[in-house]
Amino acid sequence: MSQKYNTLIFDLGGVLINWNPKNLYRKIFDTEAEVESFLSEIATMDWNEEQDGGRLIQVATQSLVAQYPQWRSEIEAYYSRWDEMLIGPIERTVSLLENIKTQGKYRLLALTNWSAETFPIAQERYPFLGWFEGILVSGVENLKKPDPAIYELILERYSVDRSEAVFIDDNLRNIEAARALGIKSIHFTTSEELRNHLEQIGISFL
Repeated sequence: MSQKYNTLIFDLGGVLINWNPKNLYRKIFDTEAEVESFLSEIATMDWNEEQDGGRLIQVATQSLVAQYPQWRSEIEAYYSRWDEMLIGPIERTVSLLENIKTQGKYRLLALTNWSAETFPIAQERYPFLGWFEGILVSGVENLKKPDPAIYELILERYSVDRSEAVFIDDNLRNIEAARALGIKSIHFTTSEELRNHLEQIGISFL
């Protein structure tokens, strides 16, 4: 089989890195119901994603505290203790990445929705992030998935032919956006399924 794809573009959180704010707030609240309530009603994913799009953490925190002053300490913990939300690498996907990297046959890039202020913590903690030729961080670019502009940006910046690229993400919304731009995309569910999908499209493993 001739090699059709030469570039793999990985999402990070949920694919290579296990991140979950519940990991922190289970230490702060006594019950799972309190954790769920706080994260669904106060420090929501929509609020967090604004930082992924470039909003400063200080601005975000002050804004939320102004809305919910009774939750000040819990809100401030979101970013002051953010590293406690990092559970660890998703080892089986990291092993796949290492296998692909070792071959030297494919370009490896990453496209992540991540705050510019917290991403350096992950870079310091996880050496495998250094295996990528380049990582495009939404908070740095003030763009985030699924905005079509961020996909076009990574293709342009690294001179990637979209017909030769494969995009991997655990968020179906982001996958659908990439597919609409003509980028072959794999919805990540498990590391085993990812390997199967990659093999089916001709990506080899040692």
